[in-house]
Amino acid sequence: MKATETKLEDCFVLEPTIFEDKRGYFFESFNQEKFNTLINKKVDFVQDNESFSSKGVLRGLHYQVGAHAQAKLVRVIKGKVLDVAVDIRANSKTFGQHVAVELSEDNKKQLFVPRGFAHGFIVLSETAIFSYKCDNLYNKESEGGIIYNDPKLNIDWQLPEDELLVSEKDVILPNLENARL
Repeated sequence: MKATETKLEDCFVLEPTIFEDKRGYFFESFNQEKFNTLINKKVDFVQDNESFSSKGVLRGLHYQVGAHAQAKLVRVIKGKVLDVAVDIRANSKTFGQHVAVELSEDNKKQLFVPRGFAHGFIVLSETAIFSYKCDNLYNKESEGGIIYNDPKLNIDWQLPEDELLVSEKDVILPNLENARL
């Protein structure tokens, strides 16, 4: 497995070593010891989540604050998404900046989103199965979010606005300037 740090400190794209032959393929999707070595940090995941979504579904931008902040390791099992991480660490030199990475069943890339980041994705294929590990348990009282179309973030979601399927909850999220950080 190879880890490449993005322009946002502590946020990594991980690419597995894939073994293919006429029978199909095999790859190690996660190994705690290798993962911690690659990112040079100890992260212990305690919860796995999975979602199924149709084309145009945009989930995010979400985060957890305080003692319930979460780091995530995200990947796509089926389909293709544009995955976005936004640095919301107040003292970070990249505060308010984002990275966008295409994750798919074909490229098998993963994105490590550290604590102190907002996270979201949009489905680019007809459907997608999205999977992620969290290093802290979800806590409803600690959830926060940023509106997906905040003009200061200027995220290119790669689909026209009229094709986006956004939850009622996510449509009313504040912009970064007014978010609860």
